[in-house]
Amino acid sequence: MSRWRTPAFETLEQPLSRVLGDSTATPFKALGVETLGDLLRLLPRHLMSGTEMTDLASLISEHVATDDYVALLATVSHLAVRGQAPRQRLEADLTDGSAHLRATFFGKPQLIAYWQAVLSKSDRGIFAGKIGWFNGQPQLSHPAFAMITDDGLVGSARNVSMAARVTKDSLIGLYPQTAKLPTWKIAECVELAWEAARPLDDPLPEWIRRQAGVVDLADAIQAVHWPTSTAEHEAGRDRLLFDEAFAAQAAMAYRRADTARHQATPRPTRATGIRAAFDERLPFTLTAQQRLVGDEIAADLDRAQPMSRLLQGEVGSGKTVVALRAMLTVVDAGGQAVLLAPTEVLAQQHAATVTRLLGDLGHGPLLGAENATGVAVVTGSLNAAARKEALARIASGEAGIIIGTHALLATDIRFADLGLVVIDEQHRFGVEQRHALAANASHPHVLVMTATPIPRSVAMTIFGDLDISTLTDVPAGRADVATTVVDAITHPTWVERAWQRIREDVAQGHQAYVVAPRIGATTAKDADKATAASVDRLFEELSAGPLAGLRLARLHGRETAPVKADTMAHFAAGEIDVLVATSMVEVGLDVTNASMMVICDAERFGVSQLHQLRGRIGRGSVPGVCLLITEAPEGTPARQRLETIAATRDGFALAAADLAQRREGDVLGLSQSGGRSSLKLLRVIDHADLIAEARRIAIEAVDRDPDLTDPGVADYVHQIEDLAAADFDEAT
Repeated sequence: MSRWRTPAFETLEQPLSRVLGDSTATPFKALGVETLGDLLRLLPRHLMSGTEMTDLASLISEHVATDDYVALLATVSHLAVRGQAPRQRLEADLTDGSAHLRATFFGKPQLIAYWQAVLSKSDRGIFAGKIGWFNGQPQLSHPAFAMITDDGLVGSARNVSMAARVTKDSLIGLYPQTAKLPTWKIAECVELAWEAARPLDDPLPEWIRRQAGVVDLADAIQAVHWPTSTAEHEAGRDRLLFDEAFAAQAAMAYRRADTARHQATPRPTRATGIRAAFDERLPFTLTAQQRLVGDEIAADLDRAQPMSRLLQGEVGSGKTVVALRAMLTVVDAGGQAVLLAPTEVLAQQHAATVTRLLGDLGHGPLLGAENATGVAVVTGSLNAAARKEALARIASGEAGIIIGTHALLATDIRFADLGLVVIDEQHRFGVEQRHALAANASHPHVLVMTATPIPRSVAMTIFGDLDISTLTDVPAGRADVATTVVDAITHPTWVERAWQRIREDVAQGHQAYVVAPRIGATTAKDADKATAASVDRLFEELSAGPLAGLRLARLHGRETAPVKADTMAHFAAGEIDVLVATSMVEVGLDVTNASMMVICDAERFGVSQLHQLRGRIGRGSVPGVCLLITEAPEGTPARQRLETIAATRDGFALAAADLAQRREGDVLGLSQSGGRSSLKLLRVIDHADLIAEARRIAIEAVDRDPDLTDPGVADYVHQIEDLAAADFDEAT
């Protein structure tokens, strides 16, 4: 029996393979499309009418030197056959009336003759492929194409059969595509999916549709794919946008209501105890914001309802100290606190930091110390004996503070009295993981931390079930970090100077990071490619070349946990001069002596990730230098991202800039590898007002129906919860 309560959701959640067959449905997974509803909500990326053409200049600027497949509508202004048989090629000059783009086709003479004949049947067509460089000029290399005639589409691609709907007088939708799915193939599949879905009743209650001012779902789908006007298309798109916003906000609203119904054990702050002793021993003064946020958390912990709070902070703003004070408050009140980290490297780093900050306060009541607790670490690499010992200390209550990875979600872990769960880097965990530890306790308080600054509209969408505290101040004494973009193509000597600068810093007693986007070649074929810089290659080249004689080490995810822990310990102790690593060092590492970072192929990292990486230096009193080495041409979006990073250290400004260029899931680390996402159309910066309205309606829905009995609203909520559960299963 289907779990969906409404016929519409039961239809839309059908696997796409049931309608299209496995061979046709499988390529759609690359677009995050796995169900009938996913395909019907896959909107054209561009909708063009009449004699309108794609803005080629903008398209080239956006997609050159990327791996994205694009579809464009252009006029063929000239055709020419170049070369001699059997190495002939056909060159087509595509234009929008102002800019030009060359399309090149390779093949045997008879194929070239055929393509030339088809391209000559009309001056206007749809071309699909990747934009790259050749002899200093952008070009489409061997694109698929379909020419638009008075009768529809004709082209070189097989089965260009959706042509009846596409003529010179119709609105033409260009869909996001892949190598195996050109835009016209997607359009054909959308038609088949719509035939299978009709008739489609609207699952959204009438009162919600009325308040939101949106059209019926069936009308919306018809309008976005086969509109008679742009206004009709936009009305359909508005409905699908609202559906995404409402589903997310309804799920959040019902989670908040559910949390409010539960009872938690209050954990009041003690005037004397471990936290008070910890505060007295701090070697620095807490910032005003750290104290204010600490008071907010303390007030939450003192209540009988579970705390659900997000602590977001600028890089280096001292979130760990705030979280540790909250954990000690719970320990003082007789409970235990868990700190959950997304990676073993970060868990070990947190354990080292917490142990160092606590000193003898973290050694447990071994020497008769009244104010002390034990610290236990649980990760996947623990051997059986060590794990058994750690679990025994947790079950007995000897360990008041527990630090670990996903291994803490195991069902065999028993707590004496779990009072607080602290989750670091929340964007790497799903909602289900956030609540998994609660199954081992009676609704503990939850504190979520992230160093990725989050604009309010994003927070409403992703963390709408949490209260939010923010740290923007950086503790006094932190040094500045100067960031420079190094163009490896036009200024190769600057790259040489980067390695020389590392030698100079090391000579002064400091340390450095070198970061690469890849670990190394996975196959012999990869090794021969001039692809992204890798840790393995850089380590070998630097050790034998410009950094010869320095103490170098490498750090990446393929190494065993003991090797990674040993490398970090040696680097923290100053026994390694240069750490060559992947982006796994972006969070957690706190080496105040590190003064320099060189990031190779920096354009392959996101803005927020680069900001996090840069935050690893300048953590002490020594000024930092961050060099972003790139081959991205000036004026491209990739280069502009790097220049944005170099221009400011304001994490919130950078997050907003990152969101303006990329999807929210990518920025926050929420996008799934080949999986489904609840945010397909919604852009939380652009649609902030819509999200706020959906939030208002969702809250009213909870007030009207606190037990979630309405079938339509329940299906929207369950759709989000199912995606969260899928994330949880994949991660664990």
